[in-house]
Amino acid sequence: MKPPVGNSSARQNSGEPFSVLDPNAGRKERLPNPTRAELVCEIVALVARSTKELRLAWRNLHHTGPPPGVSRDLLIRGLADKLQERDYGGPSRALQRRLQVLAGEFEKGARSYDPGRVLKTGTTLVRQWRGYSHTVLVKEDGFEYEGERYRSLTMIAERITGAHWSGPRFFGLTQPAPASLSAETGQ
Repeated sequence: MKPPVGNSSARQNSGEPFSVLDPNAGRKERLPNPTRAELVCEIVALVARSTKELRLAWRNLHHTGPPPGVSRDLLIRGLADKLQERDYGGPSRALQRRLQVLAGEFEKGARSYDPGRVLKTGTTLVRQWRGYSHTVLVKEDGFEYEGERYRSLTMIAERITGAHWSGPRFFGLTQPAPASLSAETGQ
């Protein structure tokens, strides 16, 4: 059994999970690397808390009050997400940027948006064109071709060919269109 360290560890050892809802639970009392079981217990314990305690926990984790009118269920879900993010890390900057792009498309009124393939930072794309091999490096904020930065593959494809090309198509990143139902069934 672990020796108690402050109130929170004593409660953990007694069977009650540690909680962000405890006003005396400072970061110094928190165990440095919680096990998955401890995190699960902490999340499960949220259900037993009062709405007032959940709002207080939200304020402690998010450093602001919860949105007005948010339901108890969403409070619990938001707290559980934040606890997991705290212990396992949040989304990468690349994912945050991708989500912002998708949100922007949604706000523009796009009914659907196909993000296509998502390239990882550090990926190298190679394309043979008229006897010359062209290499593009995927960066976190765009692409690098011949020592210059570009925002899109289309700009690079236009520079290489001298004509307007779809960059993803030029570098072979698009998927072929699905065959029609009549072609598949022979009708």
